[in-house]
Amino acid sequence: MFSALHQINSRQLNLLIFVACTAMMLAAAYMEHVLKMIPCSLCITQRGFVVLTGVLGLVAAIHNPATTGRRAYALLGIISPILGACFAGRQLWLQSLPEDQVPACGPGLSYIFEVFPFMEALKLLLQGDGNCAHVDKIFGLSLAAWTLIAFIGLALVNLFQLVRKDNKLA
Repeated sequence: MFSALHQINSRQLNLLIFVACTAMMLAAAYMEHVLKMIPCSLCITQRGFVVLTGVLGLVAAIHNPATTGRRAYALLGIISPILGACFAGRQLWLQSLPEDQVPACGPGLSYIFEVFPFMEALKLLLQGDGNCAHVDKIFGLSLAAWTLIAFIGLALVNLFQLVRKDNKLA
């Protein structure tokens, strides 16, 4: 895989990151609005990190900086999917719990943000609840597992961007 990455320059690779994240968000929108799969709080948190990673890729592609800037974008592009992977991992952990150990389901997000102070609402959002233990599978894996795999891939591509030698193709 990495040998194929050597053939494209940093701008193209950052654009590829943006396109991958856009595809992930389109798939999430399709699952939510067409398949009626309601996202839990951890799913929404993971979406935030997908968007952040994609925006970083787009900005890096537009900016197309020299080595130092490329490495700075790549470092941020590693941190974002790693944080997203933490939330996907938490969701996988919740999904692996026996039914009697799954935390109770909480109120909806709009209610949480209306009633609780922002920091407490954010804490509730980030820790997840019983809704996050629901498993929807696609091709034999849960959505959280697929998202974790995607975050790992995005982090690896950004790691490649961080350590690669300058590629002056354009």
